Amino acid sequence: MKYLLTTLPLILLAGCAASEIELPQGSAALGDPAKPVPAAMETLVTTDPEVDADDPALWADPRDPTRAVLFGTDKSDGLYVHDMDGKVRQFLPDGPLNNVDLRTGFVVDGKEYVLVAATERKQFGVITYLFDPDTFEIRPYGFIATGAEFGEPYGFCTAKIDGNFYMIPNNKDGEVRVYRLENEAASASATLERTLKVGSQPEGCVVDDKAKRLYVGEEDVAIWRFDLTSGASTTPVMVAPVDGKHLTDDVEGLTIMRDRGTDYLIASSQGDATYPVWRIEGDNYHYVGRFAVEGGDIDAVTGTDGLDAWSGAIGQFPEGAIAMHDTDDGDGQQNYKVVDWRKVREALSLR
Repeated sequence: MKYLLTTLPLILLAGCAASEIELPQGSAALGDPAKPVPAAMETLVTTDPEVDADDPALWADPRDPTRAVLFGTDKSDGLYVHDMDGKVRQFLPDGPLNNVDLRTGFVVDGKEYVLVAATERKQFGVITYLFDPDTFEIRPYGFIATGAEFGEPYGFCTAKIDGNFYMIPNNKDGEVRVYRLENEAASASATLERTLKVGSQPEGCVVDDKAKRLYVGEEDVAIWRFDLTSGASTTPVMVAPVDGKHLTDDVEGLTIMRDRGTDYLIASSQGDATYPVWRIEGDNYHYVGRFAVEGGDIDAVTGTDGLDAWSGAIGQFPEGAIAMHDTDDGDGQQNYKVVDWRKVREALSLR
């Protein structure tokens, strides 16, 4: 985890090693001021004194959005399923998992499930699960091996494009793989369809299924966009650079919020624990500000990694929510915070 600022004037570095310089966090961060937004909920694990959290994923039942859960990885131990009051609903002790994502409408034996998947850091691959939206039961579905040559799968996201489901892991060398998963298979079966590349270590990624675009955060460099349409160029397009003002390294999680006809790309900036937001306008990205999770009755996010947005009603949030990792919840614990999208909208004066 890095908190280094490489653009400070040299006079500030005199007599001080670069590794000793820490960025101010939250609304005190340097650059464009971050607006404070309070957390409305946080997860709580009482069975493990040192949860090594990393990445969340939200889901709500479209038939009744109050029926909702938050999935969260433990980088050492497995996958947690939380109710929307933050309590643990289920824990799957499947080893060191890094990033998690999901897509709805995955069919097995004629029944639709929520497909949940996470990168497994020890066996080098992706673990998949089937979450039953009727019973809230989750069960293993299968393992997709990425191979020793790929190394540790680091960042990860899923996609559902033209009825096809995709698993998209990346590694620390900048390689991004796109696997197509087979619908109706008895266990997880996938085909590698394409390989993409950024220049150095990425992690966070998100797919805009509607636009068929993949966004990848190259941690110390920029956010990039790839076209996932058939036959498209594999050359990435820069969306936003790491400039120390709007976006600070490390770029970690990426997510998309759809609100009242407008799409927003949101990043998790680990270096200063802020969340910059861009309005997506076709091929252009209009920066609208950034926020920090602080204030209110719940402790602030003091360091951040993964994040996920749910567009529309979920749990106690009638117009959407954002979940994010917090590296310090006190007493050595890490957890996930959830903010009400309406508070972000108000803080950034979004139309």
